[in-house]
Amino acid sequence: MSGFGGFVLRRAVGMAVTLLAISVIVYVVFYATPGNVAQITCGPRCSPEQVHQVAAQLRLGDPLYLRYWHFLEGLVVGRDYSTGTSVAHCSAPCLGMSYQSDQQVMDLILTKLPVSLSLVLGAMVLWLLLGVGTGVLSAWRRGRISERLLTALTLAGTATPVFVIGLVLMIVVCGELQLLPFPQYVNLTDDPEQWAWNLLLPWLSLALIEAAAFARLTRASMLETLAEDHIRTFRAYGVGERSIVGRHALRGALAPVIALNANNVGSAVGGAVLTETLFGLPGIGQELVHAVKVVDLPVVVGMVLVVGFFVVIANAVADVLYAVADRRVVLA
Repeated sequence: MSGFGGFVLRRAVGMAVTLLAISVIVYVVFYATPGNVAQITCGPRCSPEQVHQVAAQLRLGDPLYLRYWHFLEGLVVGRDYSTGTSVAHCSAPCLGMSYQSDQQVMDLILTKLPVSLSLVLGAMVLWLLLGVGTGVLSAWRRGRISERLLTALTLAGTATPVFVIGLVLMIVVCGELQLLPFPQYVNLTDDPEQWAWNLLLPWLSLALIEAAAFARLTRASMLETLAEDHIRTFRAYGVGERSIVGRHALRGALAPVIALNANNVGSAVGGAVLTETLFGLPGIGQELVHAVKVVDLPVVVGMVLVVGFFVVIANAVADVLYAVADRRVVLA
């Protein structure tokens, strides 16, 4: 296939291969390392009988490739787990069973994922609006006092930790001014208005940090695009500066912004640990920290795979958006 359809198909195949490679690496790192894997998986409180049962479920006596195949089979078609008195079926995609909470890892992740997605997607809208807008204005007003002020603000935003911004916002907005209540997560389906109000400060805290990076990247990309020959041609024909910046230069400068946004969205799903902890949001980042503390290996493996999935999906979508945003991109 050729053209845009073939490009999307090739990206889908590449995405599947990448996800398979991630699963191999994660399995080898966590389940093929020296040590008692069954004891680590089951947890420190398990009895010898329980450890032996976990070893049988993980098929630790089989060769490594057979163990991985069984793990991959669980992801595709599911698998059965013995609980001692009965057999529980783990539906696909089965990421395993947490022996410390007696929950399926996928069920545990699905209860936490909406919180993290609410945080990241809401913050993404803000960091794109603030970052890209600031970067475009800074490039347009190059050499003026406003450009220097914006550059100083973006540098300050890059150097400030997210927990500092979050604490300042809570002290000022919630404490001194009392404009908002202290954040407490509310489900979107229960009360959309309270959901948004309670996430406003977490969104701002995460967005202000990320917006600084987007502003710097957008400014550099805009300055490079504004110096290209076709922009000079537009100016020679008398096209207005606002039209040049908004309709032509910005579109050509979006490719690196799309790439950065894809990486940020994918990694922030599981990486916004500080923001979730600071505001008490029960997302997968906070759950991952807890799983590491109590050495809940199946949950750690499941979280890593889910975060890797979002990173790959986000970058695949970004590759498709390149072609839409910038006509100079060659669909190869």
